[in-house]
Amino acid sequence: AISFIGFGIQPPTPSWGNMLTNASQYLGKAPYLIYPPGVAVFVTVLCLYLIGDGLRDALDPRLRGAK
Repeated sequence: AISFIGFGIQPPTPSWGNMLTNASQYLGKAPYLIYPPGVAVFVTVLCLYLIGDGLRDALDPRLRGAK
């Protein structure tokens, strides 16, 4: 996310962001290249969201009396 300012993973090293950037160049010829890293990012963000939501439900004292 911050590799554009010189920090983070640089292009020779594989990452989901670099894979998406490289796949976008071939979107017209091989659109299936964008699915694996895109799905990986989506599933990771969804899992982190659900974990955070579960932790909030378990640890928020204001929600304990509402159930």
